[in-house]
Amino acid sequence: MSDLKQPKLNIDYILIFIIILLCLTSIFTLITLTPVLPSKYDPFNFPLRQLMYYTIGAIGIVLVMLVDYDRFKKITWIVYGIGMIPLFMIFFNFPGALIETYNEVARGIKLPFMNIQPAEYFKVILTLVVAHIVSEHNEKNEIRTVKSDLFLLLKIGAAAAPPMGLIVIQPDLGSTLVLMAITGSIVLVSGIQWRVLFTFILAGVASLTGVFAAWFFFPNTIGEFLQKTVFGHLQSRFFGWIYPEEFLESGYQLIRSMRAIGSGQLYGKGISNMQVEVPEHHTDMIYSAIAEQFGFLGACGVLMLLFLLIYRLLHIALKSNDQYGSYIVTGLIGLFAFQIFQNVGMSIQLLPITGVPLPFISYGGSSVLTYMLAMGIVLNIYSRTKTYMFE
Repeated sequence: MSDLKQPKLNIDYILIFIIILLCLTSIFTLITLTPVLPSKYDPFNFPLRQLMYYTIGAIGIVLVMLVDYDRFKKITWIVYGIGMIPLFMIFFNFPGALIETYNEVARGIKLPFMNIQPAEYFKVILTLVVAHIVSEHNEKNEIRTVKSDLFLLLKIGAAAAPPMGLIVIQPDLGSTLVLMAITGSIVLVSGIQWRVLFTFILAGVASLTGVFAAWFFFPNTIGEFLQKTVFGHLQSRFFGWIYPEEFLESGYQLIRSMRAIGSGQLYGKGISNMQVEVPEHHTDMIYSAIAEQFGFLGACGVLMLLFLLIYRLLHIALKSNDQYGSYIVTGLIGLFAFQIFQNVGMSIQLLPITGVPLPFISYGGSSVLTYMLAMGIVLNIYSRTKTYMFE
């Protein structure tokens, strides 16, 4: 018998190199932040733990690449169900001993070695679920009709609504918006007729316009209504974003972030030379720390790395000749693109503060492991993309 050789896996060394540079940037920034990190912890514990998360994530990437991503279809709904369990635990606050709170809001599950945030992991889970729904639907419906497109949107909505609902009422609006970005990205390339999409887009824009108009003309009534719900903080957040100098309590973090970024000027103040105290300097507001120390040029350098990450993901999505793989990468592009835009935007008052971390740069176990898992899936898709001579 002739020897059967296993097909050689294609490794995207460019993407791996970009990931390594982002990881090094994060660890280096955390080291420079040690003089201003929370004193109740060992400051050097932050970069060391971040390195540990990256190491675990790297192992996870290798393990994910061992399995053909096409087999993920078989376990997608099982993983979806497992992922919903901690969201329900947080919702019902049971058992209380396992619930971790962030700023008096229940968002995580306590484990012996780390605290996990289910909303972070669900970003990857929902990507796999929506990609599976769309690819399976398109295989069964080669001829597109308005009825089939509406049915596809109904299936996507039925899968995405439960986790979004449980996450937004934590309340965690930032993660909910990320999930919406993931879902919307896949829907845009799903083949649904544009007249159907435009109808829903116009309906959404009209609804948002109505909400903001009501808020503008009846601020007290809307404010009193929000105070009775889990979204009582939205009004103060909104005014703290628009008028930070007038609403000092809710606009404090934004004011400090703007001062830190502005004080860095072109070249920055130098390593660990930070004079502006910014809350959450090592997590959500790490971009302001980079801009203060390394100036406009250093901040642009980080944005360039993140841009290269998105560009590489676009290349892989377009190169993949499997619809399922392309949809997965497209959803992850929506994840990273939205989080980058939102995090940088909220640091410079372009967008309201929502607590969304900067991918691969901000400190955090759940977020880092989520990004590494996502990269493992992308590398898996790239490694199994076939190239044909007369393609």
